[in-house]
Amino acid sequence: MQAEGCGFPTAHLLVQFHAYTGYLIDALPAPLRTHDLADVPFTHHGLRAGDVVAGDRAFCSYAHLAMLQKRGVFGLFRAHQRLLISFKPWRRHVRPDRKVQKGDAGVPRSRFIRRLGRHDQLVEYFKPDRRPSWMSPAEYEALPASLVVRELRVKVRTPGSRVSELTLVTTLLDAKRYPKEVIARLYEKRWAVEVNLRSLKQTLKMDVLRCGTWRGVWKELLVFVIVYNLVRRVMLEAARQQAVEPDRISFADALRWLREAKRGEALPRLRVNPQRRGRVEPRVKKRRPKQYDLMTKPRAVLRKKLLHQTSPPKKVAA
Repeated sequence: MQAEGCGFPTAHLLVQFHAYTGYLIDALPAPLRTHDLADVPFTHHGLRAGDVVAGDRAFCSYAHLAMLQKRGVFGLFRAHQRLLISFKPWRRHVRPDRKVQKGDAGVPRSRFIRRLGRHDQLVEYFKPDRRPSWMSPAEYEALPASLVVRELRVKVRTPGSRVSELTLVTTLLDAKRYPKEVIARLYEKRWAVEVNLRSLKQTLKMDVLRCGTWRGVWKELLVFVIVYNLVRRVMLEAARQQAVEPDRISFADALRWLREAKRGEALPRLRVNPQRRGRVEPRVKKRRPKQYDLMTKPRAVLRKKLLHQTSPPKKVAA
């Protein structure tokens, strides 16, 4: 937490990408301490029935799942860390109309319905009594009293992964049409979001914005979105010509051609990134920061302190 006048404003950015094309569909800036779910309803306007929305555990809430189901959209999210999940068949649950007692610690609030396989089951979620702060009373009242979802757990066998298993919650209920392994591979595509964000923040240098007003920041973000999607358009065309997946085309190479291309110039063959299966990288910084203290007081206060500081007396040799 930084004191007022001792740092630069930092924004929270909620983004929505297309899983195959990589296009940036929505980008919603907000104050830093904004929760992802606070603005997520604004990303639903472009969704169509039958679409699948994948996200991390922040999006795994009853209200969000119910909103997606109302639109005919499927949800696939990592289970929230506070969600109590047990794969024991016919285990007991705490009913929503019952007051939680001392012996209910660790007992799921969801009702078991049917086992679909090992660590794969259908359960019924019940509408919480407490309304989320980002929903109006009327919107929350319109949500159904319960919701049938599918809970499944998969092992992560990739060496170097931060987790050894993932517990997922989805409204893709048909186990024959959507086998457990297919759901797991589908959720893997969510990690492409991190690569897309890296292209935005590092390659396009959107990490630090320069404008001093919120209107200027909006315009600056809009330009970054336009440029990013233009590069993605080049990548899609190159992928079609070179018969590879779009995410195999080098974003940096597509950006370089877009900068230097002349009017009417044909698209050349772009660099195709190798498939680096099993590659792991530590989440660390190599570049060392400069050896200066952080600003903990406003600049005017520090400047005044410098002007009024007294130099220590010099020692004179006898």
